Amino acid sequence: MWGTLIARHTQFFAALWQHIQLTVSAVVIAALIAIPLAIWAERHGRYAEWLLQITSIFQTLPSLAILGLLIPLVGIGTPAALIALVIYALLPIFQNTYLGLTGVDPGVLDGGRALGLPRRLLLRKIQIPLAMPSIIAGIRTATVLIIGTATLASLIGAGGLGDFILLGIDRNNTNLILIGALASALLAIVGGLMITFVVNLSGWLRKSVVSILILLFVGGSILPLIPQKQAPQTITIAGKLGSEPEILINMYAALIKQAQPNTKIELRPNFGVTTFLSSALKSSKIDIYPEFTGTITESFAKPAIKLPAGADAKTTYEAAKDVAAKQGLFLTQPMRFNDTYAIAVPIKVAKQYDLKTIGDLKHLPNAKAGMTAEFLDRSDGMPGIEKTYNLNIPTVSLDPAIRYHAMNQKQINVVDAYSTDSQLVEYKLQALNDDRHFFPIYQGAALMKNSFATQNPKIVAAINRLTGKISNSDMQKMNYAVNVKHESAGQVAKHYLTTHNLLK
Repeated sequence: MWGTLIARHTQFFAALWQHIQLTVSAVVIAALIAIPLAIWAERHGRYAEWLLQITSIFQTLPSLAILGLLIPLVGIGTPAALIALVIYALLPIFQNTYLGLTGVDPGVLDGGRALGLPRRLLLRKIQIPLAMPSIIAGIRTATVLIIGTATLASLIGAGGLGDFILLGIDRNNTNLILIGALASALLAIVGGLMITFVVNLSGWLRKSVVSILILLFVGGSILPLIPQKQAPQTITIAGKLGSEPEILINMYAALIKQAQPNTKIELRPNFGVTTFLSSALKSSKIDIYPEFTGTITESFAKPAIKLPAGADAKTTYEAAKDVAAKQGLFLTQPMRFNDTYAIAVPIKVAKQYDLKTIGDLKHLPNAKAGMTAEFLDRSDGMPGIEKTYNLNIPTVSLDPAIRYHAMNQKQINVVDAYSTDSQLVEYKLQALNDDRHFFPIYQGAALMKNSFATQNPKIVAAINRLTGKISNSDMQKMNYAVNVKHESAGQVAKHYLTTHNLLK
């Protein structure tokens, strides 16, 4: 784990800083909302219960559901993550502030009134100081809660320590998971201790420390926004979750750098699922990402394009290119490999029950499938498979990486997979033959906006050097090197390009 941390120290500190920024911003904004609201509610008791119920409901909403609802409104990235975290921080701060204010001894308040103190001074001189321990406890609880919840921000491209956890799950790399989880836990402990330490300082010293921390935080947040001397052009290349997209975006970057050495490139691996990437592309938050022809015809077109059964690669590509063009997007020429869906079972199970085709699953007793939520919902996924092959298999929805672990633990015996997945080799699985040609062709190609492609013909030409390159076997071997051997995606991509004379 220490070696992994040393090798990725730059990425780790960047993720840690992102996590701290998200946490501090969320807690500060939530406090600015919840504390004044609690002060108002203390004077209007009949509304207090309603406000407590509303903030409690916010607390019970699943974080992924909140993120999903926010994406159409504010897009992906930090804004959506920040709003979700603020929502989660409201309850502990509001509740503790309200209880602290209402818990002040009425006799003390009566004494203040007898001295002629107006409401404003009564609140500032008596109620808030006496309620301060409860208020601080609420802020501390919110901080710890937000630090844990903020790991989900990486699902929508907002960064943070969740990047390490998701990457570790995807790569089956325990070291990455531990780095992200332990760092998050330690950050929560330090955050709680920091709040306690600052609160216990004397008045002027506390104000000085808080002022310095605010200046450091605000300065760190604003610094990246200050215009700096940059390369002539900066482009952002993102990829979905997984080793394959990360390998491809590293290939794109290397080829673009060779064609345009002065171009500054920012890579955003493990950026999210299809909907996140397409939304980011259309809103110009990213410039390029690898997509698949079958995904475009099925997920981008409304309604999905129904290609003829057994449609070849050229027909699928032309259909995908037309769909993209209608949405203002440009699709480069496809690579050779066909990363189509597959239904896989353990090799031992396939031999035991003579399973060769997807239809043979009818003969598998106690069949239980673990599949991704996307595959269970797509028309070219499990619903279509069951209809085409007349199957009725019990299924559970599992994370893409976790489903393979469940298979290895024999909790399931059927999974959805991709034909180039390294896990097919790692877990000794057999992809069943799709003899009715249900799955369309899924060839990889770079997707970008039409305007970007028009303005950057050299970049398009550089990426198109991959046209017809990379076989299924090549891609599976590269995925295996990254996922199982834990080799760098950048080095694996560079090795392929160099050995195939695509990179000098």
